[in-house]
This record gives sequence, structure tokens and C-alpha cells, in this order.
Amino acid sequence: MPPLDDITVIAPHFKRRLSGVTSTVVQLIPEQRRLGRGVVTLGPGLPDDLPKISWAQLPALWRRPKSASNRVWHARRNNEMLFGLLLRDVLRMPLKLLFTSAAQRHHTGYTRWLISKMDAVVATSARSGSFLKVPHTVIRHGIDIERFHPGDGVDDTIAATGLPGRYLVGCFGRVRHQKGTDLFVRAMIELLPRFPDWTAVISGRVTPDNKTFADQLKADIAAAGLSSRIVFLGEVDDIRPWYRRLTLYVAPSRNEGFGLTPLEAMASSTASVASDAGAYAELIAEGVTGKVVPAGDYEGLRDAIAGYLADPTEAIEAGRRGRAHVVENFALVREATALEMVYNRLLVQGSWGSQP
Repeated sequence: MPPLDDITVIAPHFKRRLSGVTSTVVQLIPEQRRLGRGVVTLGPGLPDDLPKISWAQLPALWRRPKSASNRVWHARRNNEMLFGLLLRDVLRMPLKLLFTSAAQRHHTGYTRWLISKMDAVVATSARSGSFLKVPHTVIRHGIDIERFHPGDGVDDTIAATGLPGRYLVGCFGRVRHQKGTDLFVRAMIELLPRFPDWTAVISGRVTPDNKTFADQLKADIAAAGLSSRIVFLGEVDDIRPWYRRLTLYVAPSRNEGFGLTPLEAMASSTASVASDAGAYAELIAEGVTGKVVPAGDYEGLRDAIAGYLADPTEAIEAGRRGRAHVVENFALVREATALEMVYNRLLVQGSWGSQP
């Protein structure tokens, strides 16, 4: 880690388990550092190779960095905002507080109060911004187009998996009602008997409170005689090869914050069908790189998937267009560069009007 004198941004991460925020931080910070930004993390649940400070180093934040009169505390969760307020307003550390909001719902009174105390606010989509009551800037998440890339060998095909069929359709993320895993399974049970060349895979963590939910899905699959063609992978160490092996990715969430998975799929040259939860509708080029249906609309989801299962060539072409779409519009450097403008304004001028 570089000396704290050179650090101008702290990105706290106060959650041990993997989440969409984790994925954002893991991908974004290396890109920000490539742009020359002195940024470190603080907290658990992140890879060891990310630059970070320890809790014991927090008192050093009373000392201003060499290149600015303050630092930016970039929070993405309520507890991170609250801790930033403690550091800035109680301990009087020279910090400016920035919050990135991905929520697609009305905020609680407590969250609105926290947000009102921020020096600047970023929304990850126009939709999430519509729920904010303060001035904000919309900066959509980007994707690392080098980490997520098209397949380039046999290991990036269905042949490497040992699964039956010629094409894979997948659904990744935590196995739970909110993520719409049941909608995907229901669609596969209905569609796969009509399309024998396709096999479905599901990857994601099953938490104890969702074990009954997952067990019921597996029982439904077994009752349909499709256990060999609708396969639960569990959590995998590296999901990237699985995106490359897919011909179609499905994101059937009923509720979502931002939702990176369609970007990860499209960056891997995989077509996407998604609900309009989160920012999905702002990511997918309708009818070009995939299809978007209303959240919770089972028939719409099933029919959108069926169109690609019936025409794998179109799915493959949509995936190729998806790669070009992501490279042009959602490369990670675009997000990092946009955040640089926010940081620079805070570091030079301080608050820009979102704090009363």
C-alpha cells in the first residue's frame, strides 16, 4: 500500500459476504488506481490483493493528504455512511462524504437522513436516482472488459462441462425468491422438453433461510424428470468461465439494486434476457443484445427465453452484439473516469449542495 499521505479516497466495505457491492469494489478500485487515484479499502470480505488500510491506521486520517485539504469517504451502505459521519462530525477528521445509491425503492426516513448529511451523492441508474430527494449525479456501473471476455478455447464451451446438449442457458446469483430463481426453473421445466439441445445451469449461494425454497425447486425439477438438464452448480470459485460457456443468460429478478450480471454476460458475448428490475433495462439494448420483460411477469420471461432457445443462431449473434455494446458503453474506465470528476470536485471545492 502507498503511504497514507498519497491516499485521497477511502472505500469502506462493511460486509463479509459477497454481494453486488463487493463485485463493484473489487473491479473498480484497480481501475481507479490505474488512473492514478490514491484509493484504499477498509473492512472485511475483500481479496487480499486490494490495497487497504487497517482499523489501527484510522487515526492517521486526522493528517491531511499531501495533494488535498481532505479525503473522500466513499460509502455504499448505510453503516458506512454512519461511520463516515462519526469520523467527520464527531472525530472531526478532514473528510468529505460521498454515497453511491443503487436502491430501486423509496428510502426509509433513517436512510434519507443519512443521505442528507452527505457532501455528494451518486446514483447508479436513472431509476435509482428517481428515488433520491437530494441533488445527485447518475454514474452507471461499468464492467472490466478484460476480466469478462468472449470464449477463446474448448474450456469455454459446454463440452468442457460434461453436461448434455449443445447449448447452455444459465441463471447466476443467490438462490432466493427475490432473484426470481423459481421463475427461471419454472420456465426451464416448461421449455426444455421442447428444446433438447439446451441444458440449464444455476449458480449461487443458498443461505440457510432459503434452503427450503431451493429444495422445493430441486424437487420440482426431479418430478419433471429434468435433473440432468437443470443443474445446480452451487457457488463456484470463478464464475467467469461459466458466462463464456453460456449461449443465453437469464436475470429474472423481482427486485434488484443495480445488477451487474447482464453486463458480465454481454461482456462475455452472451445474450441476456432480464426483468426490468434494477438497472437491467438501461443495460440491455432491447432486441439487439437481448430482451427485457416486466419484473415478475412469468409468461413474458418464458416467451422471451423461448425465442432464443428456438433460434440459437440469433442468441449467438445477440451475444456478439452484446460484447460490442458493453465495450462501447459500459467499459469500467467510463465509471472510474466519471467518479474522478466527483472526487476532484469534492477534494478541491468540498460540498456541492446536497448537504443542507
